[in-house]
Amino acid sequence: MTHQFPSLSPEQKKELSDIAQRIVAPGKGILAADESTGTMGKRLQKINVENNEENRRYFRDLLFSSTDSGKLFPQVVKDQGIVVGIKVDKGTAGLNGTDGETTTQGLDGLSERCAQYKKDGCDFAKWRCVLKISDGCPSALAIAENANVLARYASICQQNGLVPIVEPEILPDGTHDLLRCQYVTEKVLAAVYKALSDHHVYLEGTLLKPNMVTAGHSCAKKFTPQEVAMATVTALRRTVPAAVPGICFLSGGQSEEEASLNLNAINQVPLHRPWKLTFSYGRALQASALAAWQGKPANKAAAQEAFFSRAKINGLASKGEYKPTGSADQSSMKSLYTASYVY
Repeated sequence: MTHQFPSLSPEQKKELSDIAQRIVAPGKGILAADESTGTMGKRLQKINVENNEENRRYFRDLLFSSTDSGKLFPQVVKDQGIVVGIKVDKGTAGLNGTDGETTTQGLDGLSERCAQYKKDGCDFAKWRCVLKISDGCPSALAIAENANVLARYASICQQNGLVPIVEPEILPDGTHDLLRCQYVTEKVLAAVYKALSDHHVYLEGTLLKPNMVTAGHSCAKKFTPQEVAMATVTALRRTVPAAVPGICFLSGGQSEEEASLNLNAINQVPLHRPWKLTFSYGRALQASALAAWQGKPANKAAAQEAFFSRAKINGLASKGEYKPTGSADQSSMKSLYTASYVY
């Protein structure tokens, strides 16, 4: 007979729930600035800026603050009342016998790392699993393995006082249409929440970071934000329990403007949505700021203005209140897609 032994105290549950609710408060979302050194290098390369520690720090300081105080970034962010999180996985590893599918590494030593991150001021964590759509993918093995890994990670995070962001990303690579993505998204999310239940994860103290339901990048047919929104909300309503406080979408290579328009449409769908629906964007919050900065100190204010403008737009979109003016600049309309995207 299934039986759950005590795992989290009422105090631990309250802390986790409170943190999760803070992250998805109305108009709030997440800036995903957890890029690896290599990924940051690719972004800097596009604006002909050297990938060194000084430039990486300068750009992140530009995003996090209006003055360079010399403080460590977690403290800079916490001083503004912002919740700090950290990516805790160690990247993907191949699943033998599959068509290039992967699982995610990093469970070994995770509890000790999470305990230290909590001491260092973090309140939430992120772990990315990656699935893909093709003729034979995702396989039952990839779905089950990644769901189980996400659940184990989430359980370990909660034991150490960190809210786990559960990220099962289905890549946009391929020619599949909207309906195929919706079907796969539903199967993946159903498996993830079955695994979270099996591992006794406290759902009120978690957040979900999924892909929006979109057609493959190479699909000949283009779908409207309203079509994307209806498919996305329908998939979520069929799979994600109402106990989950919020869903923070990844941008998945969409342009800045596309990611904002789709998020706005999602929050206008005429269906009941029991969760907060907001954003956890990396590329779709930083592209215009990078383009404005160009690695030049003289452009700092312009870069900060570009970032502030996009953050404000996404804050409105998370409430379904973004009204496009039709004057979006070129950098915000540019596709940010990268095939088989890795951090």
